[in-house]
Amino acid sequence: PTGQPGQPRRPDPPASPASPAPYVRRVGWLREIQATIRERKREHAVHILRLLRKDLGLEGTFLNEVLYKNATFLNLVDPISHDLLMSLARDLQCPKKEYDPWKSSDRICRQLIYHLTPHSKWHRHVHRKTPHPTSLQKKVSQDSMDLSGIPLTMRDVHRMAYYLQNNGDHLTSVDLSFTELNDDMVRLLLPFLWALPKLTHLSLNGNRLTRATMKELTDTMKDMNKFPCLAWVDLGNNVDVSSMPQPLLVGLRKRLSQQTTLPTIYEALDCDSEISSGHEGSQPEDEAAGSTPPRAFSQRGCER
Repeated sequence: PTGQPGQPRRPDPPASPASPAPYVRRVGWLREIQATIRERKREHAVHILRLLRKDLGLEGTFLNEVLYKNATFLNLVDPISHDLLMSLARDLQCPKKEYDPWKSSDRICRQLIYHLTPHSKWHRHVHRKTPHPTSLQKKVSQDSMDLSGIPLTMRDVHRMAYYLQNNGDHLTSVDLSFTELNDDMVRLLLPFLWALPKLTHLSLNGNRLTRATMKELTDTMKDMNKFPCLAWVDLGNNVDVSSMPQPLLVGLRKRLSQQTTLPTIYEALDCDSEISSGHEGSQPEDEAAGSTPPRAFSQRGCER
């Protein structure tokens, strides 16, 4: 037994935090909604839905609040949950007579539970076992690292930082979702993550992160030398992170524009004229745009 004189105290299990991660609480609410739906208790289901939306940072439950008062959903870190919760609110508050709203609501709850819980192959096979130093490389493919669903300790994070520093140049995707990461762990990892030259996707959803991590990440993205190729970061289903700050979105957009070249409106509209007359293709973009009659522009726009 532990705690007796002369015997060292056993360390606490690394995968047993004092309180469950936020996604556990949210899934519990969804299962409660499913139970109330089976019992035909609509009012109670709507009340739990209000709690769930507030916990996810999506204030309001009724459709008019969802559709009009929260028009900033384009910046949400988890638009999938927003869309599913809006469908669930519609089914509970505006049921259609042509189909069973209870079956539809239960199906949406199952979709939300799948979306808000870890379901990677590592989570199914490892059974919440922390990665051993020698097995970390087995969870890395040619261009991605997927540790989703494996609870990590600070010691694991140090091992990961060492690996990224020495072997991360080829990585384009790092998935650390549902790994019990907190702000201190991400703060330690950030310098090693932003140094990855090919990283395009970073998944941090389903953890214990707060707005402090969002602020640090936003400040980091202001430096174009850090995260040079990052196209998207997933921060949904954390503690209190609900929307993406505009500076973070601007930083992602700048990096994406450096990696891809999109045709301008003028190039798209002048394709036909360049084919019909070769000399117009040598004109600058501004002159070619100025020589296009406004009537032709609107006609092409309608055709598209």
